[in-house]
Amino acid sequence: MASSTKSWLLAGTLVFLAACGGKSATDAQQQDDQQAGLPKPQQGDGSVTGMSSKPGPGDVPLSGSPPPAPAPAQDQVDLLNPNPETGALPGGVPAADNTGAASTEPTAEDAAAVIRDYYSSIDSRSYARAYALWSNGGQASNQTPQQFADGFANTARVSVEVGAPGNEDAGAGQRYIQVPVTITATQADGSVRRYDGTYTLHRTVVDGATAEQRAWRIHSADLRELKL
Repeated sequence: MASSTKSWLLAGTLVFLAACGGKSATDAQQQDDQQAGLPKPQQGDGSVTGMSSKPGPGDVPLSGSPPPAPAPAQDQVDLLNPNPETGALPGGVPAADNTGAASTEPTAEDAAAVIRDYYSSIDSRSYARAYALWSNGGQASNQTPQQFADGFANTARVSVEVGAPGNEDAGAGQRYIQVPVTITATQADGSVRRYDGTYTLHRTVVDGATAEQRAWRIHSADLRELKL
């Protein structure tokens, strides 16, 4: 009788362990099936914030309808803050006077400084700041901020030599000036490209214009690649 009882208990224990083992295997299989159905994280190609030569430094399409005005990024907001040393905005307008009657008009050198700031911003990958140095909050580039940034995805470094600005051209409430440049762009593969041409900058002088409108901003570019 004792032997029979022991056999019965041993058989019951084996059945219980088999049941537990079967449940664990089933749960593990279900967990594997669930994990197999989950979306896998996409792997990037490492080129999210690179720079490219298309359209190239300053070689921006200048036709077509301008994109909607973007919400200002932080460095675009900073662009509207005055220089703490000079009290002026980039482009030469005193920030304290927002009535259109600036005590000191932006100079030709202020226009040249905008181009230096433009390429310094591109070289440091501050694309939103560079974009905002185009007229109308960047819309004069005829690109969206993302398109503008993507245009430098293959450019590793860029520098500019700024020549003497031309004479200021006065229109009805408008001012234009041309700034000659020579640009050197080093690509991600180590190759070097050079561009020569001019930037035309614009500002508004009508009564009631904001400080941003009265500052020099890039209106258009006429650049051509040089054969090295």
